[in-house]
Amino acid sequence: MLRKSIMGGNWKMNKSLQEATEFTKKLISELGTYRDVETVIFPPFPYLKMISSLLGETDVALGAQNMFWEEKGAYTGEVSPLMLMDVGCRYVILGHSERRQYFGETDEGINKKIKAALKFQLTPLVCVGEKLEERKKGLAKEIVKSQLTKCFTGINSSEVPQIVIAYEPVWAIGTGETATPKQAQDMHQFIREILQEIFDKKTANLVRVQYGGSVKPDNIKELMQEPDIDGALVGGASLDVDSFIKIVKYGEF
Repeated sequence: MLRKSIMGGNWKMNKSLQEATEFTKKLISELGTYRDVETVIFPPFPYLKMISSLLGETDVALGAQNMFWEEKGAYTGEVSPLMLMDVGCRYVILGHSERRQYFGETDEGINKKIKAALKFQLTPLVCVGEKLEERKKGLAKEIVKSQLTKCFTGINSSEVPQIVIAYEPVWAIGTGETATPKQAQDMHQFIREILQEIFDKKTANLVRVQYGGSVKPDNIKELMQEPDIDGALVGGASLDVDSFIKIVKYGEF
């Protein structure tokens, strides 16, 4: 099953406006017409409109790091899917472990966000993954299965191929630790098995599953050689434009 690789750069709460501008201009100069891999950057909310105008009609897509599930209303501090569409976003990260850890997000809330994103033609990039203590107790697959089952409740199988899943073992995010290619492949394959249980085999094979967790230029090629890894959601290494370009062009170095 041929699935186009997708590389995402999640800036989290980093960069000044000037740094964001300089990064985007250099990224466009290198990847503006690069189509071998789908490239998406996820800047902080205040920079979305500016970066959208820079990206224009290039082949680099824009995404947001989060959103709320309502279209509008009295939800101080939140951002709606309509607002994201309005500034040119095509993707949105949902359920990142940092949102779960620091802001108390639940699978049920993430499920609402996924449905809202799909309604407004935004591609949800849905994060799942276990904590270190859960892996040590042999619960990694149980945790991921539970997250997937709850997050995908009530979603039609025809909508699922529009979703990207990011497997991010929480113990490997920002720690310098990375799951081995074998560990990552094992979980990615398991994710497809769960999708097959929830939906069907064809749907499971269409969904792109990224790996996230201390991805760097020196480990991306090995990860991408695994059959069920369809890209990466990159954190720290995406803050340096040269590093991120090398990751996106993993097959060319």
